[in-house]
Amino acid sequence: MDWPSLVDVLSGPLAGIGILVESAGVPFPGEALLLTAAAWTAARHQSILVVILCGFLGATAGSDIGYLLGYRGGRPFVERFGHLFHIRPDHLARAELFFARHGDKAILGARFFLGLRTWNAMLAGMARMPFWRFQLFSAIGGLVWSASIGVAGYVLGSNLGLLETITRALGVGGLAILFLIVLILFVARERASRPR
Repeated sequence: MDWPSLVDVLSGPLAGIGILVESAGVPFPGEALLLTAAAWTAARHQSILVVILCGFLGATAGSDIGYLLGYRGGRPFVERFGHLFHIRPDHLARAELFFARHGDKAILGARFFLGLRTWNAMLAGMARMPFWRFQLFSAIGGLVWSASIGVAGYVLGSNLGLLETITRALGVGGLAILFLIVLILFVARERASRPR
């Protein structure tokens, strides 16, 4: 099997595994993997459905693992090692209160924010959110998120020729400025998603 064919077969499942790891509570670039897999799929003129399905399954299974970890031992872990992640006890208390009031909306919305996507399932488990309710909103959020990111990546991959034309028009200086803007926006988004 040649290299492109191997990537064709593995891109969706590998993206799903990366998303599973991220959703279970380990900081990992799952979203970037899903975007890349979807762009590759578009460039190879394949169906996006497999990538979206793998993303959905990874997001749902990973969130279930994160929930279980939070339910079984999350609070003692965070109380002991939370300072390494800049999480103080008052953050934990506020998060638990928030999940008691707005858990369903938090599970749906957190999927779209870096940091929250990684920790929301654990926080729901620590807050003792009923599992059936968590599972329902986690599955809905995972499906909407996977479809959104998958379609965005697919559109990106379908327009690689246009992107190449734009990069040639911008030149090295323009690309450097564009890269700097994207980097600044990424850092600002990451800082905004950190618990205070």
